[in-house]
Amino acid sequence: MEQYFLGSFLAIFVLWYLSYSATRLDRLHHRVETSWANLDGLLQRRAAVALEIAKSELADPASSLLLTAAAHQARDAQMQSRSQAESGLSGALGLLLNDGHLVDGFIEKDLLRELSELTDKIRVAISLHVDAVTRTQMVRQKPVFKIFRLAGTAPLPVTYEFETDVL
Repeated sequence: MEQYFLGSFLAIFVLWYLSYSATRLDRLHHRVETSWANLDGLLQRRAAVALEIAKSELADPASSLLLTAAAHQARDAQMQSRSQAESGLSGALGLLLNDGHLVDGFIEKDLLRELSELTDKIRVAISLHVDAVTRTQMVRQKPVFKIFRLAGTAPLPVTYEFETDVL
């Protein structure tokens, strides 16, 4: 009787541990998805601000054309080419802002302030996303998650090259 009780307790404990571990992994995957959605929204907003800057008097015609092309490419890029497109937009914005343009108009100052705030928010969002991905990858490497296939069919989360760019 005592062995039956001990075996039942052990089986219940193992089932509880597996259920707890699967729930934890599910929360980590949800964290990765929400951090990516937040980052993606900020990147889309940055592309929109870049288009507004390209239409303003802040940019000369050549810079405006370059910035417009980079912003449209970043907004419409598929996941495979997203890193390259975001890096291109960062480079185009960097060229424009480091050219030493003088800002006279209120609208231009407002756009540059918004871009600066967005850049700070993007840096934070990138660090949160990279942290979420790293934690999820570490948990998925544990043997219990592999043996019992607790991740199910969820893809392994990844980071993108543009996340290491200096914005």
